[in-house]
Amino acid sequence: MTASPHPAAHLAQLNVATLLHPFDDPRIAPFVEMLDPVNAAADGTPGFVWRLVEEGEADATGLRPAGENVIVNLSVWENQEALWDFAYRSGHLEVMRRRREWFERHVEAHLVLWWIPAGHIPTVTEALERLADLRAHGPSPRAFTFASSYSAVEAAEGLRAAVPARPAEAAPPTPRT
Repeated sequence: MTASPHPAAHLAQLNVATLLHPFDDPRIAPFVEMLDPVNAAADGTPGFVWRLVEEGEADATGLRPAGENVIVNLSVWENQEALWDFAYRSGHLEVMRRRREWFERHVEAHLVLWWIPAGHIPTVTEALERLADLRAHGPSPRAFTFASSYSAVEAAEGLRAAVPARPAEAAPPTPRT
């Protein structure tokens, strides 16, 4: 796992899941019943910073920015270890084990990670752009996965290298005396 080397960076994550049935279908009910306890566990996990919720709701399952049958989960963590511990060493693991009961198997990447400045709250549009980048170009310092991760320093260096250098500004004219 790769930690943020300093508190100036946090890890954002987006995952998407395509429902096998409408959200109010009784076959999805066991997933819906797990939402509140899993979200409460996330909120109380050391290293948790923020998660997307729909205004006036307890979660983001009503938001459908990636398609009518696609639910999104967008959150921010202090580092990769905190996210990993929540995803794979908590009650969330039960949801992961049972996901085939409720969600289609994705043939494309469905999870993307990226570093953000501490204090930045990513937008859904930003998150979907990172997922599209991962799908189109594979893992990079801009968009990666647990299996091919980058540190915050590598991400910052990669982004600096990708931005073309600004042309040198012309020196001001020398005053004549």
